[in-house]
Amino acid sequence: MMKQYFLNYLDELESEAIYILREIWAQFQNPAILFSGGKDSIVVTHLAKKAFFPAKIPFALMHIDTGHNFPETIQFRNSLVEQLGVRLIVGSVQQSIDNGRVMEERGRNATRNALQISTLLHTIEDNKIDCAIGGGRRDEEKARAKERIFSHRDEFGHWDPKNQRPELWNILNGKYFEGEHFRAFPISNWTEMDVWNYITRENIKIPSLYFAHQRQVVWRNGSWIPNSQFLSLDASDEILCKKIRFRTLGDITITGGIESDADTLDKIVLEVAAMRHTERGNRSDDKRSETAMEDRKRKGYF
Repeated sequence: MMKQYFLNYLDELESEAIYILREIWAQFQNPAILFSGGKDSIVVTHLAKKAFFPAKIPFALMHIDTGHNFPETIQFRNSLVEQLGVRLIVGSVQQSIDNGRVMEERGRNATRNALQISTLLHTIEDNKIDCAIGGGRRDEEKARAKERIFSHRDEFGHWDPKNQRPELWNILNGKYFEGEHFRAFPISNWTEMDVWNYITRENIKIPSLYFAHQRQVVWRNGSWIPNSQFLSLDASDEILCKKIRFRTLGDITITGGIESDADTLDKIVLEVAAMRHTERGNRSDDKRSETAMEDRKRKGYF
């Protein structure tokens, strides 16, 4: 009698993601991985390495640099690019500001997060990218839960959640007209816990920011925001030194940390298992309005 063969759930998720990455390479002319230096884009890059081994990753890594990054993130990005021997495409928000394409926000809660949209769309157009591969997951935020694995963007780079392709039986449709492009999300069906379990199993290197460490922070909008040269302070702000870690990485001005003692991968897994709110709950850019993420995505955000 033939024995039945079962994959464990991480193997199933990995297999699905590798299938999606290979479909991207088969259907598009010039795809690139949107690389932020965060855990999700690192996992997507690791999966791409597995999908095409022993060849090199066939995708360039594309980073939209706001100029307000954590130094640790940029250092990690440069180290990984050198290790993998892949091409790095950098879109500069500062250059967009200097060229007059966007206007920098002012004030206490100013951020460059929304300014990434224009820079991202110009970088995609300038480099003729027809598919930008992201690490977005459906469990992160309600707007991302609406997104297809192959997410169509029109000639203006806009996303219409009511005009997306059906994806029955994992059939992915990457057909587009001239000027349009796609965003693709190989780990769309993963959860935060899945990501951490996979990182632990595969022993994937991640930035030190994800581990608990001492840092100067300011309590703002319900989160511990790191003190930096880019943060606008006023008399009501008190700078404290706390042992924190970050569940998600973005600009240093908007990424809130949580108090934690989780300084190993195993401790992070246990901590995440006990969490009862989304990892983006500490991102101040998502707190601007009830539909902040969807509004940005409609305009062309990641």
